[in-house]
Amino acid sequence: MLKAVILIGGPQKGTRFRPLSFEVPKPLFPVAGVPMLQHHIEACSKLPNMKEILLIGFYQPNEELNRFLSCAQQDFKISIRYLQEYAALGTGGGIYHFRDQILSGSPEAFFVMNADVCSEFPLPEMLDFQKEHGDAYSFVILGTTANRKQSLNYGCIVENEQTDEVLHYVEKPSTFVSDIINCGIYLFTPEIFQHIGTVFQKNQQDMLLYSQSNGWHRAEVIRLEQDIFTALAGQGKLYVYKTDRFWSQIKSAGSAIYASRLYLNQYHTTHPERLATNREGGPKTRGNVYIHPTANIDPTAVLGPNVSIGTGVTIGAGVRVRESIILHGATLQDHSCVLNSIVGWGSTIGKWARVEGTPSDPNPNDPYAKIDSETLFRDGKLTPSITILGCNVNIPSEVIILNSIVLPHKDLNRSFKNQIIL
Repeated sequence: MLKAVILIGGPQKGTRFRPLSFEVPKPLFPVAGVPMLQHHIEACSKLPNMKEILLIGFYQPNEELNRFLSCAQQDFKISIRYLQEYAALGTGGGIYHFRDQILSGSPEAFFVMNADVCSEFPLPEMLDFQKEHGDAYSFVILGTTANRKQSLNYGCIVENEQTDEVLHYVEKPSTFVSDIINCGIYLFTPEIFQHIGTVFQKNQQDMLLYSQSNGWHRAEVIRLEQDIFTALAGQGKLYVYKTDRFWSQIKSAGSAIYASRLYLNQYHTTHPERLATNREGGPKTRGNVYIHPTANIDPTAVLGPNVSIGTGVTIGAGVRVRESIILHGATLQDHSCVLNSIVGWGSTIGKWARVEGTPSDPNPNDPYAKIDSETLFRDGKLTPSITILGCNVNIPSEVIILNSIVLPHKDLNRSFKNQIIL
């Protein structure tokens, strides 16, 4: 019997995802037409003896989360529960805090995955790999190859090339260590809790020594990467399964458009019914496009490649949309043009207006390039990035909004470029 744990973080996290995370918890943000988390749940539910999926985070239970959970349980016919931490406990602290819930029903193994990754989720392959490697007590990290420069932004894994054992693990090293990086998807056996317990007890003893106030809370903050993997490396317990299939982080709003492209591409094999086709009387699509059935789109509009259109969106005549996510209830009036942008819930773009951003894609000529998690500002200037309109933004007719972030509920009256409009 198997279980899966998805770490969804909380409201203090996902700050790079603002202003989109103001309206909806980041893990529920739609990527390729469905909430980010649904891709994880779908992959888990395909495993034959998956019994339960647990979400761990410190969001207050809210209506959106509850609605998503009940719909997902019905769709995937599997138990899905949300366990709320009392504070941010780190990637290891959360699973240790809820270890009884994870271990109830005694699963042989369980997956742990971060919510903000997009992947093909080679879970069956990781299970087979675990059976082939070492004993039943070994743990598996999913790894992939990055280029030398970008590997410094991730957890780096030095492996024994014959056995795939992890010999050395360093989180975000300052100099080059290895081009194999941690994908934030793990396969553990219940024995992992002994190792986390050892760190917890050590933390507690340190607290007593330094007699810090609120010591119990501090002892429970445990990071899988720095506290557990670094110690386990080289002990014959930790292995890396390398995948060459797609993988990306979804840290910033710009990376959501890239993740959307990867998932839309995957739909050809997994969900061809989610991809729009050129039909008589329908809009013209180029490349991969997802259109929600409730959207109302003029047949003269041209959409794609890499576009997803949410519920109840209205798109007028002659509109052009490319490399963008249009969220539910938005209106794109006649002949407007939207490129490399995310248009927020209920926003309106006037006639002949142009909303355009700069794509933050990885270098297409480097097969190992990953998306850069760009800082918002560089040299005192806003880094050119995708344009984001928060919810209920009104863009008047015949203006240009370029490389800008517009916070929710703004009525603009002129063109803007390279600005954050507060």
